[in-house]
Amino acid sequence: QVHPVESGGGLVQAEGSLRLSCAASGGTFSNYGVAWFRQAPGKQREFGACISWSGGSTTYADSVKGRFTISRDNNKKTVYLQMNSLKPEDTAVYYCAAGTCMSGAQAALYPYWGQGTQVTVSS
Repeated sequence: QVHPVESGGGLVQAEGSLRLSCAASGGTFSNYGVAWFRQAPGKQREFGACISWSGGSTTYADSVKGRFTISRDNNKKTVYLQMNSLKPEDTAVYYCAAGTCMSGAQAALYPYWGQGTQVTVSS
């Protein structure tokens, strides 16, 4: 098992940037694809991006494509989400999930989840 822990959230103005980190303990982190999801109040959990175990393949939701970049450093057992040009509608709790990117946007198929980090974008 791996235990993801998110960090890096906070309050930022619109058009600003944040970088989220997902650090893992336990297990072999480099064996897993890692995705970022987000959930705004009153809304369903939404897929944002996924990176394969090697970092060689990435996928993005249309809502974040061109603004967010997912990357990983397996030596540090950490996955990053660089978020640029943030919008108020990006406000949500952001979660990282370990599994396989073949699961796509199906949150239930990712077995390992962090507790989330709050991102708030003010207008």
